[in-house]
Amino acid sequence: MSCLRLRVKALMLSLAVPMALMNAGSAHAAQLGAAPALTVQPFTEPNFAAMCSWHEFGEGVRPPWWLLLVDPLCVEYSKRDITIDDGGALRFLASEPDRFAVTLLTCHYYQKDHWSVQSTTGATPWVTWDGQYWWDKAAQHAGARLTNFRIGGHTAGIGDAVAALRPAFPHLADALSDFGQAAGESGLTTPLPYDLRCALQGVNAP
Repeated sequence: MSCLRLRVKALMLSLAVPMALMNAGSAHAAQLGAAPALTVQPFTEPNFAAMCSWHEFGEGVRPPWWLLLVDPLCVEYSKRDITIDDGGALRFLASEPDRFAVTLLTCHYYQKDHWSVQSTTGATPWVTWDGQYWWDKAAQHAGARLTNFRIGGHTAGIGDAVAALRPAFPHLADALSDFGQAAGESGLTTPLPYDLRCALQGVNAP
């Protein structure tokens, strides 16, 4: 029973984050007079993805300051060693402020990362996932997608909810499947507020 309860809680968690984002997007669209039903869409690659020159960083490695000047900025981080016994968690925490700082000026940002959080080296991770996150402030959209999301070794995502709902609620499962199909997968694209500075730089994006 404990295993079943864990999986139910994981499925509820997998639905909670996307639904919260969908509600936030709907509220934003309502303020602008847009149709709420059109605010949140399935995950897609950003239009500028073809322009990306990827900057890859290992565990706890801080990006150089000059990435502040790069647009589009596309980075990939390894965050698998968030572990207490070998200092990995401390290295992660020390590098995150610099990783955040380099995003402050760019209008076109795309990040991929790979997470694993565990108590000790070799232990079953508390949580793991592979992430994709982007924003295009010129086009006023952002996207996020998690794959291989696991809590205590159990997958959790829209894809899991789709599989669980399909036998009894096939129409609901079909509607949700646009936002995740594989086990541990959830993704969406949502609007962003208007940014005058980035709107004037829209020519930089294809």
